[in-house]
Parts: sequence; structure tokens; C-alpha cells
Amino acid sequence: MSELDGVWDVRRTGGLLPPLIGVRKEIHETHGKTLLPGGAIGVPFDVVGLELHYRAPLAGFVDTLVPHGSGFSGRATFRRRTFGRFELMPIKGAVVSTLNEQLIKHIDEAHAMEQNVLRMLDAMISTTDDPEILQELEHHKIETEGHANRMRARLEAHGAQPSTVKQAAGILAALAKVPLDLVRGEKAGRNARDGYATEHLEIASYELLKRIAQRAHDEETVSECDLIIEQERAMAETIAANWERFTELSLREAGILVR
Repeated sequence: MSELDGVWDVRRTGGLLPPLIGVRKEIHETHGKTLLPGGAIGVPFDVVGLELHYRAPLAGFVDTLVPHGSGFSGRATFRRRTFGRFELMPIKGAVVSTLNEQLIKHIDEAHAMEQNVLRMLDAMISTTDDPEILQELEHHKIETEGHANRMRARLEAHGAQPSTVKQAAGILAALAKVPLDLVRGEKAGRNARDGYATEHLEIASYELLKRIAQRAHDEETVSECDLIIEQERAMAETIAANWERFTELSLREAGILVR
């Protein structure tokens, strides 16, 4: 962690700078941004030692910092000519969420999601009588176990361990109701419906994780996401190809014979 890492309040001390009331700087290792009042607009810069080099279209502007008390005194320069002075004061308790932290969070949620899916598949397998459907469910359970192991491995690659996350964003709503559906009858149809919805929630989760991993330059996680997405789509397509079968089984379970 760099000595500049954190969130800083910016105060004008002289020169041609505006008052800077409400302006902050967020810095993490080699990059950061100056946030205008309200935080709606951020001006990005690169950190080079104790210098903040602004990016285009502000290339040429550089803030030069010197440690001062609990913060830093700074010179705002353009092409190395000073035109203003300011100071940075740390904002205690402020947290900068880093890209790597977000990546780990989403991997952790994916791992928790797979644990929930495994429990759902166990419930489905225990209430499925059709041999072909049972075979598909058992095969996908093996795939899902592999997904969980892959996400655990990616966490470990980032020096993290699975947390006690119990909810994976968006998917709990679909999973939490499964045990209730299983005691209401019409198990085949409800299993198919919940399984189909869950597959698409998983696909969406991995599509998001993949893109976060791409921005974090974590190509191994990107590859794992591609593999898992392919398997989840295949399972969703298997369910979709059997809607007529699930409908017939569901009606039979309800005691309705359709010719």
C-alpha cells in the first residue's frame, strides 16, 4: 500500500486555484481521481512517486506533493510551472474500494452461489423420479461441484478464502423458495421452472464476474467464467428442450391425464 492510498480532502492554500470546497482525491497505488463536489465527476490521474499526473485532456497538469503533518502540501503545476498551492488532509474512516477487492468479492459471491445451487440440486434429485431427468441433474451436480472448486481456487490465487457470505446477489430469491415448492406437488414442472431461472441467474453472475476480471487483468478467472457460462447455457438449453415433457409430468403429478 502506498503512503498516498486513501481518501483526501483538498484545501486551497494559494495561487490561481478555485476555493476547492468539497473537492476530494481518491488514491489507490498507481492511480486515482480528483472528485468534484458531489462526487459525480472524477478527473483521473496516475501516481508517480509523490506526483499526480493527470490524463488527457489534462495532460501536462501535475500535482507535486510533499509530506506535511498528517497529510501533504501540494503544488499544482502545468508543464512544471506552479500556478497554485493546496494541501491534502486524510478523511478518517473513508474507504476506497479497489478493483481487486471488487474482484475478490464477486468471486466469493460466485462460490457462495454455487453452494446454494448444490443444495437446490440435491433437493431436486431427491424428488425426481424420471430416469433421464435424474441423469441430467446428477451430471449437472458434478459440474456445479467443479464450478465451486474453480471459484475457491481463484479466491486462493488472490490470497483469499471463502467467506461466510450466505447470499449471492440476485440469486437467493430464486433459491430460497425451492424447498417450499418441493412440498407443494407438481415437482417436475416446478423443478424445471426454478432450474431454468437459476441457470440464467448464474449466467448473468458469471458474465458480470468475467467483465470485472477482464478489467483487473485476471485472465485465469476470465477463462473459468467462459467455461462455466458454457456449461450453464447447456443446462438451460437441456431444460428448454424438454418443456413438453416437464408439462406432462407436472400434470400427471397433479392427477390430470391429458390425451
